[in-house]
Amino acid sequence: MKKLIALFAVSSVASTAAIAGIALSGTASVSYDDNGSGTASSTSYDADLLITGTAGGTTVTAGYDMEGASLATTSASLATTIGPVTVTADMHNAAETHNDDGDGDYLTDQDDTGVTVTLDAPIGDATIGLDDDGAVTVSGTWSGVTISHNVKTNVSTGSAAIAGMDMSVTNDDGSSTWSLGTTVSGVALTLDSEADVSAVFGLAGNTMTVSHIGERASVAATTDTAAATAVFSTESAAAYTTVAISRALTSGATLAATYKSSDESLTLKASVAF
Repeated sequence: MKKLIALFAVSSVASTAAIAGIALSGTASVSYDDNGSGTASSTSYDADLLITGTAGGTTVTAGYDMEGASLATTSASLATTIGPVTVTADMHNAAETHNDDGDGDYLTDQDDTGVTVTLDAPIGDATIGLDDDGAVTVSGTWSGVTISHNVKTNVSTGSAAIAGMDMSVTNDDGSSTWSLGTTVSGVALTLDSEADVSAVFGLAGNTMTVSHIGERASVAATTDTAAATAVFSTESAAAYTTVAISRALTSGATLAATYKSSDESLTLKASVAF
């Protein structure tokens, strides 16, 4: 099966000429954080570039971090179609940290690369996907409800928009999470199964976002440390609230101020997207 997928991927680029179109986009920002009481303030920078190349039905995208001494790749992918078949290749293996610092790092490097072949099969409105690990995914939209199921991992997702409310549900091998979203009197509201709540609304030409992040319980480390996906433990975290006000400036930049209750910090950020 892997040889067949590789043949699809090679044939998609071997038959094309030079890239027919290239688009550049990205973001850049500078942030000042007072880090709350008792901690020294800091300034941070971020600059990202996304390159998108297209030739017919084939698209290549590559993302880079630019704020360091040299470009650092953050993503690289290829997507193409061959008749009813879509081939997608993730070609970048992201760098990871492996520290036992309470945030659930993996013990060993994970391989993020992979190839997925999707067949738009004539089975009603269903689409069948197959990746290079042999996982089969069946997905489709019926009566406005979008459903997807991965046969190998036993992960199912469902989403729908009903009576002005956006709903989504994920079941991961028996463990379910959900989220709801709606707009009431111009206020965009969201709520999820982890007790996270957010409200976004306009205020005198600004955009205000109020978010409450629910308490997080601790998660034990993987018992079998020899497992390929073994992780360190995750510490518990108390609930906290953030309040952010942002405004688009005539210069094309956006200025934002964010207060975070967990450490009583204030962050000022100027950003631009192009």
